[in-house]
Amino acid sequence: MMGLKQDALAYQLGDDWNQQKVSLLEQKETIEVDILKQVSGILKVPVEAFENFDEEQAVNIISNTFNDQSNGYNYYPNFHFNPLDKMVELYERMLQQQKEMIDRLEKLIEKK
Repeated sequence: MMGLKQDALAYQLGDDWNQQKVSLLEQKETIEVDILKQVSGILKVPVEAFENFDEEQAVNIISNTFNDQSNGYNYYPNFHFNPLDKMVELYERMLQQQKEMIDRLEKLIEKK
């Protein structure tokens, strides 16, 4: 999910979770609201994005964006964002996740 490994998501969901349980969660048609809210918070994606997700529409958007051959050539989309800004955003998000992981590890060490 969103580049987050199942083990990492399981860790963030709590002690009752493991990689297998997250894998089963990903296969479910419906997910309990409290779990959905937890996952939403971890992934920093609004709950509505999950609730309103339409797989067919997502596949069509991806397909149309990257496979438009109306001119006989592969179409390379003209993105309306600065790639450097996205890299900085990704880096900042990774730093924040690392800080959160360190905090969790420190709390676990303190418990022992």
